[in-house]
Amino acid sequence: MRVSSSQIFDTGILGVTRNQGDVYKLQNQLSTGRRVLTPSDDPVAAAQALVVSQSQAVNTQYLDAQGNARTQLATVEGQLSSLTDLLQNVRERLVQAGNPTLSQTDRQSIATEMQARLEALTSLANVTDGQGEFLFSGYKGDTRPFALDSTSAMAYFGDSGERKLQVDSSRQMSTSVAGDDLFMRVKNGNGTFQVQTGGAVTVLPPVLPATTPTITVNGTNQGAARMDAGSVTDIGKWQAAMVDTFWADDVNAGDLRVVFETATTYQIYDNSSPATPVPLLATAATFTPGQAIALRSDTLDFGANIVINGAPAVGDSFTISQSSNQSMFDTMQNIITALTTPISGTVYSSTEYSNAIGSEMVNVDQALDNVSRIRSQVGSRLNDLDALTDVSENNKLQYSGKLSDLQDLDYAKAISDFTKKQMQLEAAQATFAKTSQLSLFNYI
Repeated sequence: MRVSSSQIFDTGILGVTRNQGDVYKLQNQLSTGRRVLTPSDDPVAAAQALVVSQSQAVNTQYLDAQGNARTQLATVEGQLSSLTDLLQNVRERLVQAGNPTLSQTDRQSIATEMQARLEALTSLANVTDGQGEFLFSGYKGDTRPFALDSTSAMAYFGDSGERKLQVDSSRQMSTSVAGDDLFMRVKNGNGTFQVQTGGAVTVLPPVLPATTPTITVNGTNQGAARMDAGSVTDIGKWQAAMVDTFWADDVNAGDLRVVFETATTYQIYDNSSPATPVPLLATAATFTPGQAIALRSDTLDFGANIVINGAPAVGDSFTISQSSNQSMFDTMQNIITALTTPISGTVYSSTEYSNAIGSEMVNVDQALDNVSRIRSQVGSRLNDLDALTDVSENNKLQYSGKLSDLQDLDYAKAISDFTKKQMQLEAAQATFAKTSQLSLFNYI
């Protein structure tokens, strides 16, 4: 077989070049720690790695979103904790304000403190987050949520939305709290109905047997009767009697009024038409201080009662009306008004003052319950975030492991291959050097 010199040179150069390429590739693999440097190295593994990398990137985005959501919710929780502390402080001062031995100067001092608490409440309601957006303004992050309106009443200028973040492929999580839900929509009274002093009542007997008596309300209660917040004892009966009957029509919703006809007897009236109320009992019921007064008619138990302590005067009355929304700001202002109004024997008695303070204490309790409800929601979201983050962190490990299996280098095998290829390259270079020097002219 005749082999030309050009063939010898071409074969030698090809062997050296091929081994140089193999050594270069192994050197790159060893320096990067990756087996698949280009898709051509392993097309199947490269395609799978691309899919896993995309899933890993999405998972990283969710982890970032979960971290941002946790930060925002932690900020909300911190402000709710401050709000709870403020309301608890207000309640403690109300307990002190209920002391009947306080002078007007003492009450004024507490009122000054309450004014400071009201200002603190307003500041807290208008707090901003780390990005400068108002925390409790709903979607309107750049709008100051609480300010005085044209009537000098505190109004809400945000909306009812809650900002959300996509924290998982199927989950958007609220990261804010709407200020109207937190500060404005607080049910007064016991949350179902509220009890208020109704004023001194004069009951005029009916002119004709078929007509009803008329009531005239003058000033405030004159006796020493003190009310509690009342309670619902049977929600089914209450629903049937009040919600479905007396309060079914918001326009003509009627209150109940307990009127003391004597110091020891009372009548319950349907107050849908205040000028001509309808008595619900055929005869006045006997009153015992501290004993529950069942709200009822002769034929129907309404499933609720109130407790009145002390000695009422003839004509004293108490009104039971449906609970409505009362903002925390209104509650604070009512407290300040009760504290600053001078106590007198007939216009604003100490009993009226005690009833007013007691009513607002119940409203503060309702505010605390509302904050607790929303804190529970925020806490639940934080717990959900922890669970989602655990899943995302686990996915992160799985994606990293899968990518490692698809792309990463087996160092032991790579070093062995590198040593082998290096020896092959050296052999190819040595043989090429020898054969390239062969020439017939060396023997002529």
